[in-house]
Amino acid sequence: MRDPDGLFLKFQLIFLFPPLDLVTDMDFSPFDESLLVTCSADETVKLWRLCDPELEQSGTPELTLRPGQGRLELVHFHPTSSGLLAVGSARSPLIWDVSSQDAPLMRNRELKLWDSRKLSSSVSSLSIGTSSGHCLTDSSTRGVAMLPKMALDVMSCEVVRLLQLTDSCIVPISYQVPRKEFHDDLYPDTVGTTAAMTAEEWWQGGNQQVEKVSLNPNKRPKTKATPEKPASAKKGLISGGSKEDQARGCSTSSSPLSTPSSSAAPSRSPSSTSGLSSGFLPSPSPRPTSKFRHIQGVVMHRDTHITNIRGLNLTTPGECDGFCANHQRVAVPLAIAGGQIAIVERSQPGRLPDTAVPTVQNSGNVADFCWDPFDPRRLAVAGEDAKIRVWKVPEGGLKGTLTEPELILQGHTEKIYSVKFHPLASGLLVSSSYDLSVRLWDLDRGEQVKLLTGHEDQVFGMAWSPDGKLLATVCKDAKVRIYDPRKSTAPVQEGAGPEGHRGARVVWVCDGKYLLVSGFDSLSERGIYLYSADSLSSGAIASIPISISPSTLIPFYDPDTGVVILSGKGENRVYIYEIVPEEPYFIECSSFTSSEPHKGFAFLRKTECNVRDVEVAVGLMLTKTTIEPVAFKVPRVKKEFFQDDVYTDTAMWWEPALTASAWLSGSNGQHKKMSLKPKDMTPVSEAPKEAPVRKYLPSSVYLEEKTDEQKKEELLSAMVAKLGNMDDPLPQESFEGVDEDEWAKYLAQIIVMGAQVVGRAFARALQQEFAASQAAARARGSAGQQSAAASSITGMSLQEAQQILNVTKLTPEEIEKNYEHLFKVNDKSVGGSFYLQSKVVRAKERLDEELSIQSQENPQSQQKKET
Repeated sequence: MRDPDGLFLKFQLIFLFPPLDLVTDMDFSPFDESLLVTCSADETVKLWRLCDPELEQSGTPELTLRPGQGRLELVHFHPTSSGLLAVGSARSPLIWDVSSQDAPLMRNRELKLWDSRKLSSSVSSLSIGTSSGHCLTDSSTRGVAMLPKMALDVMSCEVVRLLQLTDSCIVPISYQVPRKEFHDDLYPDTVGTTAAMTAEEWWQGGNQQVEKVSLNPNKRPKTKATPEKPASAKKGLISGGSKEDQARGCSTSSSPLSTPSSSAAPSRSPSSTSGLSSGFLPSPSPRPTSKFRHIQGVVMHRDTHITNIRGLNLTTPGECDGFCANHQRVAVPLAIAGGQIAIVERSQPGRLPDTAVPTVQNSGNVADFCWDPFDPRRLAVAGEDAKIRVWKVPEGGLKGTLTEPELILQGHTEKIYSVKFHPLASGLLVSSSYDLSVRLWDLDRGEQVKLLTGHEDQVFGMAWSPDGKLLATVCKDAKVRIYDPRKSTAPVQEGAGPEGHRGARVVWVCDGKYLLVSGFDSLSERGIYLYSADSLSSGAIASIPISISPSTLIPFYDPDTGVVILSGKGENRVYIYEIVPEEPYFIECSSFTSSEPHKGFAFLRKTECNVRDVEVAVGLMLTKTTIEPVAFKVPRVKKEFFQDDVYTDTAMWWEPALTASAWLSGSNGQHKKMSLKPKDMTPVSEAPKEAPVRKYLPSSVYLEEKTDEQKKEELLSAMVAKLGNMDDPLPQESFEGVDEDEWAKYLAQIIVMGAQVVGRAFARALQQEFAASQAAARARGSAGQQSAAASSITGMSLQEAQQILNVTKLTPEEIEKNYEHLFKVNDKSVGGSFYLQSKVVRAKERLDEELSIQSQENPQSQQKKET
């Protein structure tokens, strides 16, 4: 096996190719990922050339060295030179150049490091400070190896990845910084995979360093994959290689430590792959997108929360969802003797009383419970005493403690795992137990009607198909099974499931054509797996890893949108994917993160969604002391229209399609469907098409040059339009007298009239200024046109330039003085802004241009005066 980015994993390879004797140390070449060196207790150093994982590995090493210096303890490749090995023996350290295998380059030399200033003590000491983080593992550690930097998932801000060797497996441990995208401050350049020199160059005194490469994916070299060519026989094979190795696909070369560029093996550089470090191949480019990719989870207003929940049971079994809810009430397990479950009405949100809340009291610990989808008052509870109790909440809600169940179902011989109601038939319940049986119960008759067998270990999860015909189970024996309970008690299909034994869940997706299973792999990494319901035996057709965590991911699937929402008890993050019935099958969407760890999620029916705010799912989130509604919304622009591409007709699954007896007799049914469109909303597909709005003005507007007169005329017209007509009579002109008790009424009008008087005076002054400016413009003649041209060239008016340089009089001395001061204080080296500095330069150019125009105008005016 190999790392997702092409790097081999040490421990796994040793399991695949164990030397005949006890291996004391090993190391991979930093310049050829397929080259492994080992030292053994039989005093030999062996060099192995590793093949592709799908090919058979040769059991003969490519090179064997026998130092003859006693037991070998350590072996390492040189970090900068190719073909150089350091071997630590019981007698002395040795350095080998494998291209000349006769004798080591150095032996019997004692290596010591002294500080001549203080010979009485050690050179240095190391003190252990506070750690920045720690990881608690489930199993004892036999060894730890760290992957190279090139194998990290830098886009997820992964800074370290370790491989933990336990007694039975290898567990990857990832350390990530809580950030997004690539950050240069986290990833300095790291050493590359090309040797800086040969062993001979190093022995002659060379000290070249390996060239560093960037971990930024955008800066990595893009290599094109070349088809593999069959390895040709070479005459200069190292002792130990054979033609049989070539037939198996192993790479051979004239030197066992040849660089990757000269080796016959294809390059496995991490830069040649662009997928995340997830253990699976990346999706083809271009990647498909989902209209739900920007879905947002929003916690609703605090007024809708249920708070002050006391004594919550935090140790419910892994097969239990933690709590359950319907559109009327919520059932929450309490850590109270007798297996009590609190019943809270959703119509009465707010703070619960400090005294006891209404509960149903079971005689033993509760394993699982669920509401009847067709009766919001009926609750089925599975206990560790192998009994199923069916409770009926009174009309109007529970007021006290309920001690007598409506019905008790007995038949299991050991503790019950979970219970599920049938999605179509009323009064039909299925349960699984430690006795490895799955039983169907008819609640109307109060008896068992079916017994399903075939499980060899604990049943992790069950799920009915959307049409109610089939039942799927996922088991601890790493099997996924499908039953047709009305035809056979044995499974009709069986296939390999997730290999992990921590837990799993199963749900039907894509109109019952596929099964989605969430579970753990052999390395205890969580993932989701997709199976075809028609061919379980062929295994998973697609899978994707999620994260490493001990809690099982509980899936909620929305058949209307194809979105699955995955939550784990005791976590903050909720994962969201869209499931499609073709490659790539899984499309990742934005995830939701809660402010504190949640203990479970329960989703409500589709009618709870606010379609005006484009909500596609509404769930209740259970925390340590509260129940908070969470709405999952799709961001849309035209929210005034009904988003009919998001809201298809939804099934009314809260109404039964048939009875339990009818289903048992062979009848089938299906749910009615309803539209979620309000009467006063128009579908977005029927919305009138708007003409495209031009975001920017045409270039002709910018290219058209206006004179100063045109600009001032436009400004005056706009000001006069705002101030009103000067010839209109004032309101006070029509007043003949005002009563004292009406004075307050007209006080505000007097203030407004005063403002109008001032405004009209300003308009008159503006008109006078306009007339004066016209006269000045006619007197200037061509000088005005030159000034306008200068303004258009520099893109800055004279007044703006004077304001920037703080110049009142246009004198060269004042302009130069202010320019030098402002240019220095805005220099970037002293903390200034390059943008402001460029503004100062443009203002200086504009004022210099204006001085030049005035110098040309003054001789002409002097000549006119003399004439």
